[in-house]
This record gives sequence, structure tokens and C-alpha cells, in this order.
Amino acid sequence: MAKNSFGLPRRGKSNRLSMILEILRVMEERDISKDFILREIKERHIGGIRASMTKIEILTQSPSRFISHLINLLYNPAPIPPTVLPPTRNLHWFYTDVVASSNPKTAVKDQVHKILVLNQLIMRTESFRQQDPKSIVILPSGDGYAIGFPDSLESPLQLAIELHKLVNEYNKSQANKNKVYIRSGIESGNVYFMKDLNGNNTAWGPGIIMTRRVMDLGEKMHILTSERVSSQLSRLSPENKSIMHSIGSYPVKWEGHLEMCNIYEEGKFGNKTPPSKPPDVPSKNFRFERVELILDVKNPKTMMTHHTQVWELENVSNEPKDMINYIIDGDAPKKFVDLHVSVKDSKGKKLKIIALDAKNPIHKELTIKLDKPIKPGNLKILKLEWDWEEPNRNYVYTFSSECKRFRYILKISKRIDLKQRVLKIVPAIAFAEIAPPPPVVRYHNGKTKVLWERKNILAHDAFKLEW
Repeated sequence: MAKNSFGLPRRGKSNRLSMILEILRVMEERDISKDFILREIKERHIGGIRASMTKIEILTQSPSRFISHLINLLYNPAPIPPTVLPPTRNLHWFYTDVVASSNPKTAVKDQVHKILVLNQLIMRTESFRQQDPKSIVILPSGDGYAIGFPDSLESPLQLAIELHKLVNEYNKSQANKNKVYIRSGIESGNVYFMKDLNGNNTAWGPGIIMTRRVMDLGEKMHILTSERVSSQLSRLSPENKSIMHSIGSYPVKWEGHLEMCNIYEEGKFGNKTPPSKPPDVPSKNFRFERVELILDVKNPKTMMTHHTQVWELENVSNEPKDMINYIIDGDAPKKFVDLHVSVKDSKGKKLKIIALDAKNPIHKELTIKLDKPIKPGNLKILKLEWDWEEPNRNYVYTFSSECKRFRYILKISKRIDLKQRVLKIVPAIAFAEIAPPPPVVRYHNGKTKVLWERKNILAHDAFKLEW
């Protein structure tokens, strides 16, 4: 049999196509970009290839010896040393930021001024000044800070109280547009210590993540914590116990529901009014018989995407239900009117939106009323559609209730190189793992169609759909 320059048997057309498909499969599985192929082409001085080509176009126009070379590289990679996890520590966390600091209606210089004010006020607190700089962890977050204390759970509590008092005092002398409003969260948990890209020490892990999620529930001047932390603080002193106020269960991102506590002393610090609760989308009242999510990318440059979400709901409560809540999130600031939101029933009849919260430029909440209530045990099909850019080329879908069947479809121009994969988010460690089975990719009429299906999904499972 004739040999090629690599010493391998010459391949027929069918074998060559199989090798190309295998290269594409391995690159997708390992999340290897087109740059890998272009780098090898440059090193081997292969002509006729343009960087604007897709992976498929490059491979089909490359010589067979180069295809064999890529196969060898992919199946005989350089050994990778085992990953050693960095050390962990349990710290007591205070997380705060300026409320509405990213509001596009606020001038950038005013946003920066408020962040600088927050910095100065934190440094003026006794709780911060008395700490050994070498023992605490300070992590900037753009418009706020996460500060970890090693000694006592009371340290973040005292810092929160002092800071909120100073903010209240500062605001007394300011015009309305210059007033600074913050929100704060207190939690306790482990973090990993590591080096960042600049070689500086940093930390990340469940402790910081959960504190951020607790803080994110807050509004103007709230100090929030979980009931778990609240009970620990209450046992330390009667003064602590007197400022802890239970406010019930709140939905927390990726964590389901969490029993929360509002920390305040009326007229001195905190905010007596509990934070508003996000609408509880189908959970206790409904079960998903079927969910279908279709992302149709209309403009590859801006990633403007038409979203279609089909719910087949079963009423699992003991009474008829005639209202459904929806939450829509996006990566780019958007007015609600520009989203072209539409909700229809199985007959194509448009349903009325009876409540809307669209103040947040990247988060919208709406409630629709059904023409006829869904009786217990009955099913109802609803279709929600909206337009929103997806510049990060991913979409996170969280299931508020268990789901028997889920289907995800992506439609996009064939000219766009994809890194399609589905990740299951593991909330306890803020980690994502590849979710089987691998997506199925098809090509038709100049478009790429990605299909992924899964059965028997649990409530609060979350999947990151990447392309």
C-alpha cells in the first residue's frame, strides 16, 4: 500500500471525511478553538487558507497529510501535570456595593464619585481600621467590596452597622442625586487562595459566592444574612439578637430557597422594610411536562437572538391557577418595549400582561393572566417569545420545577464557528461540568442547528448553553 509523507497509509475520500469529522468532534469535546488549526497551518506553511474560514472549510481545503498530523496531535497530546487544588480557609464575609451604580441614566462621573465615597467611609470605620491588614482579605468588586475576617462572625456585623450609620450621616448633607445608598450581605464559608494572572494573591469560593447572593437580595440600605448565620450571631449576645428580624424564605440563585434575616435598628441602621421577593415562577404549584427552548440568532454580529420558550405545565396544586410569572434576564441593557415580548396559549391567542417590573435594564419580571384557570391535574401549553442580544454566546436556563422532557435548539448561520456544549452548574462549589449527552449538530440551508435533549430534570437544576 502506498505511504504518505507521514508514513501513514493513504486515505480514501470516505476515510478523509471520517478523520475530519473526528477532528471536529474531539475539538468540540475538549473546547479547542479554531486558533489551534490556524497555528499548525502557519507553522507548516500551508497555503490557500484564510483566517475568516470556518473550521470545516479549513479542514476540507487542507491536504490529507495535514489532516493526519492533526489526528496525531489530538490523540498524542503532551502530558499535563495533575491539578493541585489551592489551600482553603473558612472566613466570615461582609459584601457590600452601591445600589444602582450601573444605572445607564446615571452619569459615569457620578457613579465613580459614589464608589469613591463608599471607599472612604469603609476606611473610616473602627471595625476596618483596627484589623490587621495581613489577616483580612479585601476583594474589590467594581462598585463595592468583599471583606473576609478570620477572627469572629461579629466582625462583618460590626462593620456593616458602622458603615450604614456613616452612610446615613453622609446623606444628610447631600442633595438627592448625590446621596449614596448601599446594600450589604453577611455570610460565612470556605474560599480557595490562589494567584491571579498578575501574580497577586486572591481568593474565590463558596463563602464569597453565597455572601454575594445574600447581598443581591437586598435593596436600599438593607443588611441581610441567612437564618443560619443569624442564629449564630444571636447566641453571642442579646444585643445581636435584638437586631435580627426573620423575613421568611427567598429564592437564591442556584440554591433554591433560603430562610433570610433582615438586620436593622429602626432609625439607626439597616432598612426595616423587607426586600421585595422575586416572583415565584412555577414551582410548588406547577410541574413541567415539557419545556422547549429555541434560540434563533438573527444577527451573528450583535448576537441578536429571538427566544422562544414553550412550557407544557401541569397544575399540581389543589386549586385552579390563572396567573403565571415569568423572569427574563439579558446581558445587554434593554427597555422592555424593545424586547417585543409576547405570551400566547396553544391556540395562538395573545395573553394579557397584568403586572410588570422592568426597572432593571437587564432583568424583567412579568405576570400574565390566563383566559381560563388551569384546574388541578390539568395541562396547559404556553409560548413566551422575546428578542435580546446574547453577546457572550451563552444562555443559562434554571428549572424552577421538575421537568419530564427538555429540548434546546440553537439556530445560527453556518458561517459562524461554534463551540457548542452544555454545562450543568453545580451551585455548592460554583462549578460547571459537561452535561451529557453531547449536542447533535446538523447543517441545512446555510444554517447550523444544534439540538440537545434531556429527561427527568430536577427542580433548581441549571444548565449553561454555550455556542
